[in-house]
Amino acid sequence: MYNELLSPAEMAEADRLAIAAGPLDGYRLMQRAGEAVAAVALARYPAATRVHVLCGPGNNGGDGYVVARLLAEAGVDVALWTSGEPRAGSDAALAAADCTLERHLLSAFSAEAGSLVVDAIYGAGLSKPLSGDAKGAVDIVTAMNLPVVAIDLPSGVSGESGEVLGPAFRALLTVTFARKKPGHLLLPGRERCGEIVLADIGIRDEIIDAVAPRAFENRPALWIATFPAPAIDAHKYKRGHTSVFSGGPSATGAARLSALAAARSGAGVVTVLSPANAMQVNAAHLTSIMLRKVDAIEDVHDLIGDRRPSAFVLGPGFGIGDKARDFTLAVLAKNRQDGGVEGLVLDADGITSFRNAAATLFEAAGRPDAPALIMTPHEGEFGRLFADIAGDKALSKLAKAREAARRANAVIVYKGADSVIASPDGRAAINSNGAPWLATAGSGDVLAGIIAGLLAQGMPAFEAACAGVWIHAEAGSRFGPGLIAEDLPLAMVPVLRELAESAVR
Repeated sequence: MYNELLSPAEMAEADRLAIAAGPLDGYRLMQRAGEAVAAVALARYPAATRVHVLCGPGNNGGDGYVVARLLAEAGVDVALWTSGEPRAGSDAALAAADCTLERHLLSAFSAEAGSLVVDAIYGAGLSKPLSGDAKGAVDIVTAMNLPVVAIDLPSGVSGESGEVLGPAFRALLTVTFARKKPGHLLLPGRERCGEIVLADIGIRDEIIDAVAPRAFENRPALWIATFPAPAIDAHKYKRGHTSVFSGGPSATGAARLSALAAARSGAGVVTVLSPANAMQVNAAHLTSIMLRKVDAIEDVHDLIGDRRPSAFVLGPGFGIGDKARDFTLAVLAKNRQDGGVEGLVLDADGITSFRNAAATLFEAAGRPDAPALIMTPHEGEFGRLFADIAGDKALSKLAKAREAARRANAVIVYKGADSVIASPDGRAAINSNGAPWLATAGSGDVLAGIIAGLLAQGMPAFEAACAGVWIHAEAGSRFGPGLIAEDLPLAMVPVLRELAESAVR
């Protein structure tokens, strides 16, 4: 399964390059797309009494004309509904000419119970709400609760942003071509797509490489090559040292969750850095996790000099204010080459502490030899550091995360059911295995620890963040109902075992 995601503009460029390279012309690509959709419709809905194919005037409609013709040739009772004429001389016009079925105006659309709808009105490039005939068809199909197979993307959903632009079909199944689009994974569009089938229509991998997409679906194939696999002679310090800053005596649990997650993810040594007044509370709950008193900046410097932690977590339960800012900047002030600090995962209170000092944080992270900064904001925290980006309704979640990463000189994990991970270099990944069971207190603390544990073992920052998000979601999905944050570190074990086996192979 391919990881690359193509924006509508990139998909159009891939089509252009494929046609220019041959041997397939545009009409042959359209025929292959229609063949793929017709095959899926026949296989998945053999009991449909009738199939209504709804065609728009563009290439998506052209695909629909091919589908209608092929289904009719297979003996299916097909009703063809059209809205607008394809442009003369276009591939869609050729497809329409080859389809001899009687046409009905979409404005007169009607259907019967038990029928199937193939949505070929508009594809991924739609940028405005449906109106007129298309809106009317959506209303009828929705009211009758008819099953829908969408071509490329349900009409009414943006392929760029996943935004539902107004009235839109809710498909049970969406067939798309060559590569998925961001709108297949970003909410709320993802919920409108149903099952997504990716069809090969003959656009070769080298064509996709030439387009050079920078967005990906977050799956193990994206980062497994950098996933840590301990050597036979590994010892605990070779596997990295993660340090997690703890809050005060009444707010220590979040740090311990992060620490346990870092240990489960493979870090050889994990230390909770506790204020003096919380040492006894933390000591009572820690066994394999080490404990060290850290109250002042000098303590942070001494720790780095003595124990040389590879990665830090700051924020979970820590408290908001000067101390969080000072400790963050103290870690980022270390030179990666000299101090051995690979990176800092900044979460929760750590992020909020910089709401009035974002430029200072971004400048510190932008030093040439600074440790990598990974920030893991949910929507509210994102808005505190990037208010203008968050409020820009013209930007998708993917675009917002990318712009924030560029500005902050940091890897951004913009959390949610459709988490986006973005790097300052423009790479981005959209997570697709999220689970509602993760919406529980402490879940984000565990995520921060997983990422830091992977970072400590030598994974690059972007890959560590992507892997952490996927592992966290996969563990939550497999555990299912009843999940609380304390369950997650142990729930990770079978997921990590499978990844380790894949990495060794």
